Amino acid sequence: MSVDPASVYALPPGVDFPRELVAGLIERFAHEPPEAMARLRLYLNSSRMRRRVREAFLDNGARYLPRLLLISDLGADPLAGLPMPVPALRRKLELTRLVEHLTRALPEFEAGSSHFALAESLMTLMAEMQSEGAHLDDLDRLEIAETHARHWQESLTFIRIIARYFETDAGLDKEARQRRVVEALIETWETEPPADPVIVAGSTGSHGATALFMRAVARLSNGAIVLPGFDRDMSDAAWNSLYSGRYPIEDHPQFRYRALLDKLEMKPASVRPWRDVAPPDPERNRLVSLALRPAPVTDQWRREGGSLGDLRKAVAGITLIEARDPREEALAIALALREAAERQIRAALITPDRLLARRVTAALDRWGIVPDDSAGEPLQQTATGRLLRHVADLSDRPVPISELMVLLKHPLAATGAGGEARGRHLLNTRELELHLRRKGPAFPDAAALDAWAQHRPDERAGWAAWLGALLDALATPLPDSLPERVAAHLSLCERLAAGPGGTADQSTLWTGTGGREALRLMSDLREEADHAGAVTAGDYADLVNRHLQAGMVRQTVAAHPLIAIWGTLEARAQGAELVICGGLNEGSWPEGPAPDPWFSRQMRLDAGLLLPERQIGLSAHDFQMAVAAPEVILSRAARDAEAQTIPSRWLNRLMNLVKGLPGQGGEAALAEMQARGRQWIDMAAVLETPRIDLPAAQRPSPRPPLAARPRELPVTAIQTLIRDPYAVYARRILRLYPLDPLHPEPDPAQRGQVLHAIVERFVKEYPEGETLEAAQARLLGVAQEVLEAEIPWPSTRAIWLARIRGIAAKFCADEATRRAQGAPAVIEKKGSVSLKTVEFTLSAKPDRIDILHDGRAQIFDYKSGSPPSEPEILSFDKQMLLEAEMVARGAFEAIGPREVAAMTYIRLGGEGETRDVKGKSKDREETPAESWAKLERLIARYLRPDQGFTARRAMQKARARSDYDQLARFGEWDITDPACPEDLE
Repeated sequence: MSVDPASVYALPPGVDFPRELVAGLIERFAHEPPEAMARLRLYLNSSRMRRRVREAFLDNGARYLPRLLLISDLGADPLAGLPMPVPALRRKLELTRLVEHLTRALPEFEAGSSHFALAESLMTLMAEMQSEGAHLDDLDRLEIAETHARHWQESLTFIRIIARYFETDAGLDKEARQRRVVEALIETWETEPPADPVIVAGSTGSHGATALFMRAVARLSNGAIVLPGFDRDMSDAAWNSLYSGRYPIEDHPQFRYRALLDKLEMKPASVRPWRDVAPPDPERNRLVSLALRPAPVTDQWRREGGSLGDLRKAVAGITLIEARDPREEALAIALALREAAERQIRAALITPDRLLARRVTAALDRWGIVPDDSAGEPLQQTATGRLLRHVADLSDRPVPISELMVLLKHPLAATGAGGEARGRHLLNTRELELHLRRKGPAFPDAAALDAWAQHRPDERAGWAAWLGALLDALATPLPDSLPERVAAHLSLCERLAAGPGGTADQSTLWTGTGGREALRLMSDLREEADHAGAVTAGDYADLVNRHLQAGMVRQTVAAHPLIAIWGTLEARAQGAELVICGGLNEGSWPEGPAPDPWFSRQMRLDAGLLLPERQIGLSAHDFQMAVAAPEVILSRAARDAEAQTIPSRWLNRLMNLVKGLPGQGGEAALAEMQARGRQWIDMAAVLETPRIDLPAAQRPSPRPPLAARPRELPVTAIQTLIRDPYAVYARRILRLYPLDPLHPEPDPAQRGQVLHAIVERFVKEYPEGETLEAAQARLLGVAQEVLEAEIPWPSTRAIWLARIRGIAAKFCADEATRRAQGAPAVIEKKGSVSLKTVEFTLSAKPDRIDILHDGRAQIFDYKSGSPPSEPEILSFDKQMLLEAEMVARGAFEAIGPREVAAMTYIRLGGEGETRDVKGKSKDREETPAESWAKLERLIARYLRPDQGFTARRAMQKARARSDYDQLARFGEWDITDPACPEDLE
């Protein structure tokens, strides 16, 4: 049955759809009694559209309003007598159990994907099948070609089982119930059509159930549909090309209308205008319509392009911003919005890029402008959302320092006992952070906190006990049961928010819009947890993260009445005089189709489902609506954080069409668009230019007073004094000590300390007459004990123990040889010698000194890395030569003055090789006594008032880094720059 063309209306792109819709209704009901409007049922596509329609009615004076309904609310209509839909979370958890069984049986199926991510995509597919009316019979008729991947065969088999479950045993989902309600309405209307008028407005019919409802309304004698953004500039050839070839061209902005009209057996020309109203710029609409023609008919560009006239007039209201990067784009957009606020015109940024929206919001904050962001703030980014995600990520494992600080410094932590308790909490947190970064451990626990609190028990004991109990609870493994994990997770969050002596009810965890929304979602998860299967700690963290994605929080701060940020769907309800289309890059606007792990493109087509291009077509329609506003700015960034970007296909088509029509002034028109955009870029550059010019720092060479200069140094610091004197100044004079990173990791320095501790203990406990096999076993036993006590990373312990095992045989054999030649007399004991020429003491703590059978001494130094070469020893690494002279001068009380027979490096890595220090190279030779004389001259030089401690004086490698490079502001100066001496008071 064909439809009366009078029941299908449309408005062109660019008009204020809600206001024109209301104006048309008022005109049509002008001669009706007042209560007639109240009997009208007006179905709208979104809450924002309903809000704007209500505002438009109120602006037209007092009158009865129609019943303003949402199409999406049909699923909750009790008309059909159907049970209420199954909660979406319950369905997701049920599908997760099925997906888990699938991946367990077929490990290669979407390997690496999260079970919850697969369940979400499966739930989306099932919702689409239910909305589009696809049944089990449709799936049974699908045939997979032998050339198809085995993946699709397995996927189809699984989907057939799931679809049968959905059609028989399972309750109705929201989408399935909505379609049932629509079908029931249609069946009722066939015998009892509604007595009151029904109108559907603002929808494109992109969903199956919605399109079915719109078609039913259009067939009513007193029904009508009003389509937004209907393109009347498309020719019949363009409309007909939307079904060119086997695949429909769903990525075209008008395709949904063509599909809807085909179902209604109507031609596009039969659609009547809702009101006789012209768009803001008809010539621009014609240009955009031609630019967005389907690919098969782009030959019409040249044929119809000549009828567009002077393109400079068509694009006079378009500005094109081509920024270098997202930051510049956001600042240029913010400047345009600020100007709109000063001009007192309504302006809106339309973008699907939420990161761009947040950047623009941050840029507007410098002028005190708060935009009305329709999407609000993602719940994940609120204080409560972040805390929930952080705690979920830390379950069932020890907490590292970095993650512990994230929890303790969170704005909701310890807020349950008042402001004074919160202040004490932050003070203790700072003190604990300094302690842990200096002394560890890398994974604090209750015992470590108790030891820290003993220094000031009156101030720290209660706080440390509270935190220690939290850390123990976090590290305690939980059963793989979702109800228990949810309960433990919420309990931990509330204990953290309460603080020592506080309560969760008095904290700010569940307060504010973000807290209330998070509590609602987590309560839903707790209620539906019994429907889930086994959930590991990692699965639970992923579940919480994905579950919170469903929440959005509207800002409570009063927004600017004229400045807004909208999503692309809201382009249909726009009423702005200036529209900025931001983020016009491929992958952003339009977003790429989400990968479907269940159905291939061909399978979707055969099953009667929508192709992946549908979402692109809807975005294209939103773009066509937005670009038709009175004044438009098109914006994109030439690159993002990773690489160069590709302009949006619609922007590309528009630019190519304009540039390809030089006869209509296309090149000049495009240049003018870009010139207007460069004005905003230039303004952004001026705004970013610093108001003051700070000169670069010079290479420092501080000259502190003689009284402040060090009078004692360890022998290991002499190399630093030669290469980077500024580091000695910062550490020994300023007493600035670098902190370990917040996230400690096993590094070469820690490996060296652990290896030294292992060897020291092994040598001290060496029994007489120990066999080689026994020595190896004892070495590995000592190594395992020390590693377990000092290294909290299991993988690192295994790797380092394997390396020790690789050198154990050689090390123990060499140790037996050393024992046959002498005995250890000094092991890690400090000694010192005063210089005679200046007031200065050199100290040392050698790894080991043996006394040989002939009475001489042999110095050993353990190296976890490669020992220094002879040229390095002669130039700057003077440790062994100076220690030999200290032995000769009686620096070590246990052995007295001794002649040094040898200086030997023992490598605790690689092949476990040893190497004697000769003190000579091809062209140089230096004895310990000569090194001592050079030391005396070096120290004397640095005890002169005119000698500065120059930064990076003679680094071995240009890329070498010092702990004090930032303090010296290295980077503002180069190693080729001269030093700048500075006398210090």
